[in-house]
Formats: sequence, structure tokens, C-alpha cells
Amino acid sequence: MIIGMSKVEIAGPKGRLLEVLALIRREGIVQLETDIHGLVPEDDARRVRTLLLDESELSAKLFYEDFSRKVHDLFALLPPTPLRQTYFDPAKFLPLLAQLLPRHMERCRSLQNLLEECRASRDELRRFVVLLPALRSLVEGVDAAGKVELIGVTVRRPELLDVLREAVSQAVGSRFDMLTAVAEDGTQVALLVTEAEQASRLREALERTKMAELSFPAELSGLPLAKKIASLGDRLEELAAQQHTVEAALEQFARQWKPIYASSLELVEERLAVLQATSQVYETDLCFVLIGWMPARQIDSLRARLQAEFEGEVVLEELALLAEDLERVPVLLRNPRYFAPFEIFSRLLPLPAYASFDPTPFMAIFFPLIFGMILGDVVYGLVLLLLALVLLWWFKNRPLVRDGARILGVCAAYTILFGFLYGEFLGELGGQVLGLEPLLFDRARAIVPTIWFALSVGLVHVVLGLLFGAVSAFRQRHSRQALFKLLTAGVMVGVAGLVAFMLLTSTELELRPLLVTVAVLIPLLFLAGGLLAPLELLKSIGNIISYVRIMAIGLSSVLLAHVANRLGGMSGDILVGTLVAVLLHAFNLLLGVFAPTIHGLRLHYVEFFSKFIEGGGRPFAPLRKKREP
Repeated sequence: MIIGMSKVEIAGPKGRLLEVLALIRREGIVQLETDIHGLVPEDDARRVRTLLLDESELSAKLFYEDFSRKVHDLFALLPPTPLRQTYFDPAKFLPLLAQLLPRHMERCRSLQNLLEECRASRDELRRFVVLLPALRSLVEGVDAAGKVELIGVTVRRPELLDVLREAVSQAVGSRFDMLTAVAEDGTQVALLVTEAEQASRLREALERTKMAELSFPAELSGLPLAKKIASLGDRLEELAAQQHTVEAALEQFARQWKPIYASSLELVEERLAVLQATSQVYETDLCFVLIGWMPARQIDSLRARLQAEFEGEVVLEELALLAEDLERVPVLLRNPRYFAPFEIFSRLLPLPAYASFDPTPFMAIFFPLIFGMILGDVVYGLVLLLLALVLLWWFKNRPLVRDGARILGVCAAYTILFGFLYGEFLGELGGQVLGLEPLLFDRARAIVPTIWFALSVGLVHVVLGLLFGAVSAFRQRHSRQALFKLLTAGVMVGVAGLVAFMLLTSTELELRPLLVTVAVLIPLLFLAGGLLAPLELLKSIGNIISYVRIMAIGLSSVLLAHVANRLGGMSGDILVGTLVAVLLHAFNLLLGVFAPTIHGLRLHYVEFFSKFIEGGGRPFAPLRKKREP
């Protein structure tokens, strides 16, 4: 439901402004208006001006903004750690903490830079890790006592080894040896061994074949290949130890200082929020003025709080809500516990305008009814009810699933109810085994009565929507539109009466009053709705006919249940027949959940809500503390 709002004015001496804003923020029930033109008489609007902060308040605001930004930067440098409770008084030590903050920033930034260097070096060296075992095995097989040069090469494809061997052979003849191995990741590794004076010619050959020599980090340059390989493992261990030391230092700093800074940040952001709210404050020469919106039923409690805190220095007055204010009134939806889960469906629509209606209660009342009318089977309803209970128990800490389970439970209850009305218990099985008789009608045989039943539901639903639309139009002072909706509803009821008169052979309806009613209302309808009135009337009649889908989808569900029972009975084997029947009924139930949901929502969104729900509402955004994550 849309909560009733009041336009309020709060005024008091300028010296109490920040205290008043802090109180309003704690209460979290007032939305302040930045632009008050049109909300108060023009004479009053001309007498006030936007509040300007004095020098000390402006200096405090700049200090808080700078402190907040720096603390957030500091937190970005720290690892995530659980915040312990601190008894530190941020208000008392805030100036001292502001002096320490630059030094702490410098220290943490230095540690973070060192950590990044360690990680980058380890990432660079890690690509050699997979090659190390292969290279080490090759180097160990070479007699390095002589003056030889070892050159490592990685080869992308095995067939290129022959190309490499041929190129090197052309450069240095037979004065080399080539050993190969496969690394852990599948990379081919070749080790070329040649005399030291032949090394330059061999490297030139490598460049010509586009197979460059294996490059090692610059810090290992100048070392022979064997020592490079040996140094890699040592260097990786050093970097791991250094990274661990830096991470431990950052962790220690975060555990020691983060709770203190977090407590200070909360205080600073509280004060900053109050100062930022001054942009929505007006002033005269002597006092401040706040104009805003709040729930009407909470005015007395806020007035009492202001009286208790400021002993009459600050007053709250409720202003008259004018017709031109309706488009600016913020919208707050609040529903009772039964209705609340159905807000899942309402949130798919735009927020309704203040003078319109919250679709949630209508959805909570009519959606389960239509769902039950379509599915309508006692056993199916019991299965869905059991599923809803399991979901409620299993996902009790997940609000979205919990709300969905509650909706499913209500729909299951209506499914059971209509199951008894239709006499359906796994289709016709209830009648055959238990002697269950329909209390309303048998959907599988009484198709025409089912159609009229669905159309009757559609007539009631659409006419109700038109009546609510008339109420909404009257609220917005759109009298002609309201009259048009009332006349449309009247014509549709009259036409429905004429149809009933023609179809019923032993009717008690009087034809003449019905004809007179329709004959009088139709010209009035054209006068109120203009040239588009016939189209709107046809559109509404089409909306009613759409409710025939209730009969069509329900009938398909009944027939599929019959098929499941027949096939199960034709198998000649109890086990096989039961399995076939269970599978078909499970499939039917799955369809029976999705189809009524989709078509039920469609009937609401298109046929029903289009008559009276008007979107474009302005969300209620009061000045309040941020919610805890």
C-alpha cells in the first residue's frame, strides 16, 4: 500500500541547524526538498534564501571530506581483515589521527609497492619454473669442465627441432651438440653446447631462424647458463619469503589501525552527511527553514522528539497538500505480512504514482485465485504445498527464495480449494477411486460453463480495474477521465447483462432496463471519451475475452492428467504403469506451475493494472544513515 505523505516545514534558530539535521538523519523519516518553488506560497519562497555555510562550517566540511577520502585510500591499500570492537573515542582523537594519517599512508603505500614488485618478479620467474627441471637435466649431462658455451632455446613445435639443428650446423659445422627435453607444460627445450669462440656465430644462426635464445631476468645476466638455472630456484625462494614478510606487515598494520580508522570514518561521514544536507536548507535573517515530506502518521512522534530535544526552539508544521503537489509527493510502499512477498511481482513494474495504487495487494488477492483456477487439483496442490514448506525451511535465510516459497504456499492452498470445486484428484482418479464429486463443475466435460466462468471472472476483474481507475482519476482531479472509466464499466456490465439475457432460457433478468441503461450510457461514453471511446470500449471487451485462457490452460492440464492415468493403466504392469503415470503427472505439474504463473501475471499486468495503475512515482529517499551491509 502507498503510505500517506505529508508536506512539512521545520524551522528554528540557525545555531541549532546541525543538531536538527543530525536528529532528522537518525530518525530517517524526512525527505528534504532542494527546490521549494511551487511547494510553498510564492511570498514565503521569496522571503527565504538558500543557506550558506559560515567560514568555520565550510572549513570543517573540507576537513571531513579530505579525511574521508584519505581513509578510503588507506583502506584500499590494506588487506581485508575482520574489524574488532574498539573503545577508541574518535571525536576526542580525530585531530591527532588526522596528523598520523599521512605517515600511515606513506608507510602502507611503500609496503604495497614492495609487495607489487615481489609479485611481479615472482610472476616473471614462474614461467621458468616449468622449464627448470628439463634444463637442469640437460645441463647436468654436459661436461662443463672445458671451455664451452651453453645456450638454451625453447621451440614452439617439435618439428622445428630439425630446422634448428640444420641452421646451427650450417653456422658452426659439427662443432656443437644439441640436447633436447620436454618441459612439464609440454614445451620443447633444446640445449646447444658449443665452444666459447663459436657462440656468437651460433646466436646469429638462432636469430635467422626466429628462435631466440632463452632469455633470463636481467639480474642473472652475465652468469653462465648452469649458474642461471641454479640461481632461479634460490631467487624464487627469496621472493616468496620477502612477499610473506610484507604481507604480514600489512596484516599487522590493518589489525592494529583499521578498527580505529573505521570508527573515525563513521563519525566523519556522519558529520559530513549533516553538513552536505545543508544544501537543502533555506534561511531567513534569523532562522533556518526545512521543507520536505514524511509519512503522515509519524508527524506527531517527530514533533515530540523535536520538542524534547530543543524545548520549543524548533517547530514542525504540516502544510496543506495541494493538487499541484501530487506529482512531487514521494512514494513509500509498505504492505502487511501476507501481502509483502508479492512485492516480487510489483517490483517488475515502474513505481506507481502517489495518486495511483500499489499493485501489491491486488496481486496478493487475485494472482493465487487465478493460479488455483487454472491448476485446480488436490494432489498437485498438496505437492506444491509440501515443496513450499521445504523451501521455507531450507532457505529461511534467503529473503527472495523465502518470499517465493510463501507465494507458492498460498497458490498451493488455492489449487487445493479449486481441486475440490472441480472434483479433481490427479485428474479424474479421485472420482474413480475415492468417489470425489465436483462441487462446481467437471472441467473435462462442462467446457461451455467453464468458458462462461472464466469470462465472468474477467468481467469482474476488468470492471474492478475500471472502478479503481476512476478513483485514481478523481484523486488527480481528472474528472472527465474518471467519468469515462465509470461509464465504460457501466456499459460493460450492461452488455454482459444483455448477453446473459440472450443465453439463459429461464432468466429473471428484465430486458427493458438493460436496453435503456446501455442506450443511455453509450452516448454519454462518447461525450466523455471522444472519438477514441469506441476503441477503448473494444479494448476492454478484448481484455475480458483474454480470460478465456484460464479455461483453455486448465483444460489442457486436466486432459494431460487423464492421459497420464490412462497410459499408466494400459501398461499391464503395476510398477511400469506407476512409473509412467508419475513421470507424466510430474511433467504436468511442472507445466502447471509455469503456465498459470506466466498467464496469471499477464492478466494482471496487461488486462487489469492497465486500467488504474499509473507509473512514474518518485521514490521516497529520506535523509538517513546508511544501512549496515
